[in-house]
Amino acid sequence: MRVLITRPRDDSTTLARTLSKRGVDTVIEPLIEIVPRQATLEIAGVQAVLLTSANGARALAGVTGERRIKILAVGDATAAAAAALGFGDVEAAEGDVAALAALAHRRLDPRGGSLVHVAGSVVAGDLAGILTSYGFSVRRETLYEARAVTAFQPAIAAMLRAGQIDGVAFFSPRTASAFVSLVTAADLASAVRQLVGFCLSAAVADAASSLVWREVCVSPRPLQASLVELIAAYSQGRKTESKRSE
Repeated sequence: MRVLITRPRDDSTTLARTLSKRGVDTVIEPLIEIVPRQATLEIAGVQAVLLTSANGARALAGVTGERRIKILAVGDATAAAAAALGFGDVEAAEGDVAALAALAHRRLDPRGGSLVHVAGSVVAGDLAGILTSYGFSVRRETLYEARAVTAFQPAIAAMLRAGQIDGVAFFSPRTASAFVSLVTAADLASAVRQLVGFCLSAAVADAASSLVWREVCVSPRPLQASLVELIAAYSQGRKTESKRSE
């Protein structure tokens, strides 16, 4: 089985290695380009930094040499990226903004200092709003731009037309929406009818739903490890509860 990975390149490369170990062939086509912003970050008086993506972890590492600040990450992949960059106090939530806010509510005290949410130019969910309702002071720092690409690479478009790709992995509604737009522009909707969409959450699946897929499979938990298991199980012919026909 060959799966198209649509995440930004650093994340896609890591995911491709993980899937290869599970016997899944991959091709990489990043649909979002990450462009760091020239920035500095003031963390005096900050009790924790909130990360909603591995891109945020990399951006944070690029603007500060401080590695002792407490990090709360949205999920396992983001936490792993932060730890690999040398941050020593990292804890992962269960994969979405609501879970991250709940983790902060449990672990932190509004009286202990402000929180910083390191983010890109486009954010999903209202993390600051949830935490403000708990009494926290939250500052969002936009440390990178997340730009959608404007066309498939010719080799990828050719593989899709030739039926040489079996599935597509999506980790965000924005990426799924970008795929829909590129497919429409390249007149590849008929090729998608032969593909399986592997989606991190129901919201991601909804963003891809304007195309007709052979099947759409939704991860039972919004975590990279869960989606990897789903893809590996599908490639091995094992049934999963999250599989649904389109």
